[in-house]
Amino acid sequence: MGFLEEGSWNLSFSGAGFLGIYHVGATQCLRQRAPRLLQGTRRFYGSSSGALNAVSIVCGKSVDFCCTHLLGMVRQVEQLSLGILHPAYAPTEYIKRQLQDSLPPDAHVLASQRLGVSLTRWPDGRNFIITDFATRDELIQVLVCSSYFPFYCGVIPPEFRGERYIDGALSNTLPFADCPSTITVSPFPGTVDICPQSTSANLHELNIFNASFQISTENLFLAFTCLVPSKPEVVADSCRQGYLDALRFLERHGLTKEPVLWTLMSKEPRAPGDGGWDADSDQHRKGGLSLNWKVPHVQVKDVPNFEQLSPELEAALKKACKRDHSPWARFCRSGPGQVLTYLLLPCTLPFEYVYFQNRRLVAWLPDVPADLWWMQGLLRSVAHKVYSRTKAQLLGPISPLATGVPETSPLQPQIAPQTDRTLGLGPSHQA
Repeated sequence: MGFLEEGSWNLSFSGAGFLGIYHVGATQCLRQRAPRLLQGTRRFYGSSSGALNAVSIVCGKSVDFCCTHLLGMVRQVEQLSLGILHPAYAPTEYIKRQLQDSLPPDAHVLASQRLGVSLTRWPDGRNFIITDFATRDELIQVLVCSSYFPFYCGVIPPEFRGERYIDGALSNTLPFADCPSTITVSPFPGTVDICPQSTSANLHELNIFNASFQISTENLFLAFTCLVPSKPEVVADSCRQGYLDALRFLERHGLTKEPVLWTLMSKEPRAPGDGGWDADSDQHRKGGLSLNWKVPHVQVKDVPNFEQLSPELEAALKKACKRDHSPWARFCRSGPGQVLTYLLLPCTLPFEYVYFQNRRLVAWLPDVPADLWWMQGLLRSVAHKVYSRTKAQLLGPISPLATGVPETSPLQPQIAPQTDRTLGLGPSHQA
């Protein structure tokens, strides 16, 4: 892949749920180490949380803004006694509210033709890439649809331009991943350009959702973490790993000025003869003609002081992970406080359930007519299909014995019907 002509490449971010903060770390590395790579990108594609990161790039949001909002949602889940099963957990409402409060008034103008959001149409599962946005509200609705995971976020899919759409990662998690000019980013180990290096020796891969995933326990755990987040400090390490993996991508393509990863691993730059940064190979790598595969893979645990790599990213992560130090908050996080919370759960949970369900009902009232009409059409369509199949199975093909017509096989020769023929004899001539 060459990076000589500006506007000749795209960036594609995969759907990742709570691990979408991995994209924030990778984006910060590109912004800090290779700003030309971001500025020269023709279009940013994404699905689910990848689309949220893409729109933050298009709208010029800072790394502090992204870390605060993503880790803020993780902290909210941590504070709930039942986690994602608590009635107060409403990811779709949280995302929509944050987008309405933070996106600039001209966000749809900035995003049109520069942002591509992957959507999955319900119920046929067809994929669509939306690149044109008429209004700011339309852009927000597209992002909400792309982040809507069915039955996890709700029962009724959101509507966009008269159609119902769900999470774009379910049909195309990495838009245009097969295109050679697309730089792909994913927190799952696999064959993506920017991704963690797998520690598993398993060579089997699973091709699903337009992406290739290595079959390993590590990926299974990451898939679980996408929906059920760990502690904020653990999720923040995913952001740091995204920064390191993006840095490895840049050094392999010769897009950095110095071998930072070599310095982290060996405490000093390698000699030119050992596959390090010599002038000749650097000139070739600038055009993307060759790759330096000897660049080491560095994990977060190998970096004792991450602040030296990116002070801005580390400060944003520490700020986002900062907890409330009030006496009541510290008591709730303590062991006795958690025990008391679970002991009172049978008394408090019914009231919390009624309260939050009533709030959702009030917020749902403006959309009730459209949603009921959609559900009526869906039930009518399902009933028609069930009726058609049941009728076909009950009646079946009509038996030939019932009609009195003998059944003939195309493999047997047909007997031509016989007809009576009268031979006319003419008068005999006598000699």
